[in-house]
Amino acid sequence: MPRTTDGDGTPVPQRLLAAATRLFAEQGYDRTSVQEIVEAAGVTKGALYHYFGSKDDLLHEVYARVLRLQQERLDQFADADEPIEKRLRGAAADVVVTTIENLDDASIFFRSMHHLSPEKNKQVRAERRRYHERFRALIEEGRREGVFSTATPADLVVDYHFGSVHHLSTWYRPDGPLSPQEVADHLADLLLRALRP
Repeated sequence: MPRTTDGDGTPVPQRLLAAATRLFAEQGYDRTSVQEIVEAAGVTKGALYHYFGSKDDLLHEVYARVLRLQQERLDQFADADEPIEKRLRGAAADVVVTTIENLDDASIFFRSMHHLSPEKNKQVRAERRRYHERFRALIEEGRREGVFSTATPADLVVDYHFGSVHHLSTWYRPDGPLSPQEVADHLADLLLRALRP
């Protein structure tokens, strides 16, 4: 049984993910070998294969952990006892902030998703669809309440917002003029302006 932590107490799976994320971001997924990942993490290949069946599984987990966090947070906004406009705005801003906070993961994923096995690719698409459907449900709820305009199809509104989110990794810089929260507020406001009657 492989050791679950190292000297500083970091669990092996987290160390493998941190090493893989850094290497995938620097070199690209396809140019990073399993050997480089285990050396950077300071573990054996046996440990990697114990926790992750393959490099493919590591790539999937890099993305899945961000999506899990975002899904959890979206569910909290959606279930809150607040007016619909406030809940949608909160969710729309939050996905921007959490994407910026995990920009390496997001950019690796969008650059490398095509390397996933068809089965993993399908799984990721299903996970992402669940997220987008929950987000769209907030728009639909606001429309039923007469708060949001029905002029633009809901799917198009969702694609408009997430297109901006997925594009962040191509231009956002931590040392740029806008903080993550400022970018989030601007994009959330744009979304709400698109929905106002």
